[in-house]
Formats: sequence, structure tokens, C-alpha cells
Amino acid sequence: MSTFSYLKQVEQWDIQEIIVEGYSDGNPFTDYQIRGSFKSEHQSVNVDGFYDGDGVYKVRFMPSFTEEYRFQVTGSFSDESYSGTFVVAPAKEGNHGPVRVANTYHFAYEDGAPYYPIGTTCYVWELQSDELIKKTLETLKNSAFNKIRFCVFPKHYDYNLREPRSYPYVGIPCDSSVLTKENFFKYIGKPEGNDWDYKRFNVEYFQHIENCIRELRNLSIEADLILFHPYDRWGFSLMDRECDTLYLKYVIARFGAYRNVWWSLANEYDLMPQKSINDWEYIAKVIYTADPYNHLRSIHNCMPFYDHSRPWITHCSIQRQDIYKTAEYVTEWRERYKKPIVLDEIAYEGNIQHGWGNISGKELVRRFWEATCRGGYAGHGETFMNPNDILWWSHGGELHGESSERFQFLYKILCETPGMGLRPIKASWDEVAATVEDKSSEANPVQNYYLYYYSFMRPSFREFYYDDESEFEAEVIDTWDMTIEKKGTFKGKFRIELPGKEYMAIRIRKVK
Repeated sequence: MSTFSYLKQVEQWDIQEIIVEGYSDGNPFTDYQIRGSFKSEHQSVNVDGFYDGDGVYKVRFMPSFTEEYRFQVTGSFSDESYSGTFVVAPAKEGNHGPVRVANTYHFAYEDGAPYYPIGTTCYVWELQSDELIKKTLETLKNSAFNKIRFCVFPKHYDYNLREPRSYPYVGIPCDSSVLTKENFFKYIGKPEGNDWDYKRFNVEYFQHIENCIRELRNLSIEADLILFHPYDRWGFSLMDRECDTLYLKYVIARFGAYRNVWWSLANEYDLMPQKSINDWEYIAKVIYTADPYNHLRSIHNCMPFYDHSRPWITHCSIQRQDIYKTAEYVTEWRERYKKPIVLDEIAYEGNIQHGWGNISGKELVRRFWEATCRGGYAGHGETFMNPNDILWWSHGGELHGESSERFQFLYKILCETPGMGLRPIKASWDEVAATVEDKSSEANPVQNYYLYYYSFMRPSFREFYYDDESEFEAEVIDTWDMTIEKKGTFKGKFRIELPGKEYMAIRIRKVK
């Protein structure tokens, strides 16, 4: 009797996985197809399935409604077709569904709860040892981070010269014993010595990655998956369009039903001259055509920006490392693209030789606060020298810097913001200021909420005036020492004393 199994009940925004047996001769990744059709009163979705090895095929589906669904699985993988029904139960606590763009410049879960990204970068944390992966997940569990950027393919770069735990394709890797810190650039994008079959996936490799995505989901952390990158000595960045397409469809079929997945087409797309803008547009089309859930999509730059006005781009994933001015342009980019601005790379807290990896924790926290008060979001990374070359930015493990605990404090401030997100307002030249992002606040000259940030400036007091009738309560926030001092209730023109320290903020909320 052939294998056929599925869940009779699934939680909303969780995964229904249908497992069936099929042909395993030839190349099951290319010779056979499997497809699932799912229908309920309010939803009708068709998805591609995938081959999972040993004659097993799977179809995965994420239901959006709490009702009964019918499904049918068909394809050339078998002479049989399969069908059934299942019920979707309400989402449990902590399950808010996928993250979507909300209020033009911000994010919310599908159930309407606000989502404020506090992201970090760990490029190949999931390709490390079990012990290091476990340590990374424990660190994430005790942090403020609710988004992590990482690569599907292995990475070859400074401090990343070892082989990964496994490889995405069946084949033989080159001899890595020739690699040193002095010659590693020579091997970027050079597949010499590799012998891969780009049409036969190593299913254990992808099973392991999806286990990591599941662990992140259980911690309410979004998995911002980087699909391509240039830091490659194995040849994965040099595949032709046919193999790129096969890879993309396989990844989407495997991972797309996870509610916490985002798609990042590339890290530093402009360092991949082998791919033209037409190639990236083609890749984008494959993704948004194959993904029935419309997960968030972006593409990340090194130097020149991609055209973020492209309709398939849901939010801007930006690298910018200008000294002092990294977050200054957020207001301009908001107006230009009319999309959420996420500064995924604004230099990392650390002490390595590269300029992008040796800023202080105070400077990184400052950039986060400036991005926030300009109506955007920022991303963290950490690159401290380590005798074993274990750097959080790529490998995960433990955090050693001072910035990460301050992001928990910033996240608390964001969660106390009324409405959904902040928008910048005009302010003095030595401060950045924000109010609530909603249409009513744009039309109202006196807002209900103000946040002023003074960066490395050190005023000893500030004066405010909004009108003669409204009452406001004011608080002084020390963004580094993580304290909030209530200053009382005020009306008309009033003055707030400050300690003359760097990294202070003032929060003013209308009482009546």
C-alpha cells in the first residue's frame, strides 16, 4: 500500500503537509511533478510540491481561514491522485500569521498586530555545528531580535573559509585546503574543482534548513532568507537560468508554507556581474509567481541601490554605512519609494579590520534610534575578533557587544507607540523627531504623541509649545542607560530639563 498521510486538523497559518509515495527512478527533481489544490469557502490555492528523497513527495500548504478545506494532489509523480479534507483551528497564542506591509511604511502581522522589526544578520548560522546552532537559538531566545537574515547557500568570505556542514547539491566540492585569508578573494565565484549536479538537490541539506526555520518560527522570529549572494567558491552563484529556476521553485515549495519566511533575492546583488537587471527581474517573477502567500520580498545592495520602486519589491532592504549620516536619508527614501525602509546593514558592532565591522555599540544604537525616529527600521550585526573566527555576523553563537540589550529597550518604546509606526516631523537641526503614522495625525496640527532624539548632542534643556489648551505628559529617556524619568504634566509653553548627556530622548504624550 502506498504512503499517504496528512493532518486532520491544522492551526491557522500553520502547515498542512501531505506525504505521498511516488516514482524514484531517473531524476525525480526534474522528471516528475506534483501539485496540490486547496479550497475552502474563502480561499483557493494551488501549490507545487517537491521530492524529499527515498521515493517520498510532499505538498505543503498554509491555511489562512478557520474553516474546512478540501484538497487534491495530482501529478506525474504517481499513477494515483490523492484527496481529502481537514479542519483549520484558530491560531494559538503567539501565532499572528505572516508579516505584511501596513500603513505604507510599516509592518503588521496578518491578524493586525503591529510588527516592529529588530533584525540581526547571521549569514550562515544554520550551516554550523549542532552545538553552535543550539547556542545561537538560545541567544536569540533571550534577545530582542525578531528577524534574522541568513543565506540558503554556503558563504565564502573573510572569517568564513571552512567548509559548511553539508552542501545543497549532490556532487564533490573543491579542495578547501588551498584557502587562506590572503587568497580567498581569488576563489569568489570560481567553481574550479567543484563537481555538482545542479539538478539533484541534497535533501538533507534543505531538511536541515527548514528545521532551523521552524525553530525560528517557534521563537516568533522572521527568517529573512537570502537566496543568492556573491561570496561563493562552489559555483552556486554561477548557475544558469534553468538551474536558478529549479532551485527557486524547490526552495519555495519547501519553505513557502512557513509563515515566518521572507524572500531576499540577493545580498549585495551588485557584486554579481554575471546577473543582469533582466536576470533579477526574471528571478523576481519566478518568486512572486510560485509563492501563493505573497511573502515579503526585497533585494539588498552593496553600493548602488536596486530600483526599489519596482512593484514586486515590498520593502527596501538597504546597505548604507556613511559615517554619522547612515540614517539621515530614511526620510528621503520613504518619500521616494513609498515603502517600508529597513536599513539591514548599517555597519556592525565589533573590532575587525574592515570599516563596516568596527563601530561601537553606542554608535550602532544611535543609528537604530535615528532610523526609528525618521520612520524606518535598522538591522544589527556583530563582528568581534575571535580566536576561532566565530563571529556572530556569520556564524551566530554568543553576543559579546553592548548594543543588543539596548534594542530590547527600544522595542519596548516602539510597542508603547499608539497606532502603527512612526513618521518623521520637522525638528531643530540638532534633533530628530517623530509622531504617529496615521492620516488623522497628518491633518491635525497638534498630535497625541511625540518622540525627540538628540543623538550625540547634549542639550541641557528643551522648550516646547503646541497650543494653550492641551495637556501633555513628558518623559526623559536615556537610550543608553535604558531609563525613563517622568517629568510631569504640562500645558502651554513648557521646559524640560535634560542631563546634558549624549543619546537622550524626550517622549511627550497628550493627556487631554
